[in-house]
Amino acid sequence: MTLLTQITLILALILSIIIPFGSFLIGERNKGRFKTSLAVNCFFFFGTMVVAGIMMFGGNAFAADTTTATSSATGLGYLAAALVTGLSCIGGGIAVASAASAALGAISEDSSVLGKSLIFVGLAEGVCLYGLIISFMILGKL
Repeated sequence: MTLLTQITLILALILSIIIPFGSFLIGERNKGRFKTSLAVNCFFFFGTMVVAGIMMFGGNAFAADTTTATSSATGLGYLAAALVTGLSCIGGGIAVASAASAALGAISEDSSVLGKSLIFVGLAEGVCLYGLIISFMILGKL
């Protein structure tokens, strides 16, 4: 990526944070402040994602001739590794939240169920580790 495209992407990311905040402050005088702020935030977020996708996957036509060029398959591999890690950690967090609260309630009534409840909380945390292992396997193939 050239310096100009990096600066453009950084500027778009900064504006996607600053402009919705300004829209919220402007909308504070109006009744529809939340809808306006949400609409502007979604517009700039998805616009930034589209620009980043075009910059990430839009390569040189002669990229196969160079040794340092990355293909779209490499970009999709990094995207897959990020999605595996992120989604597995979100799922594991949801599972730990429900299992841990139930375990605490059960332990407060009967302290003999501590070992059993810790097993269920550990199994919920294992989901995150499995996602991390899969992402390492994906990155190892790139």
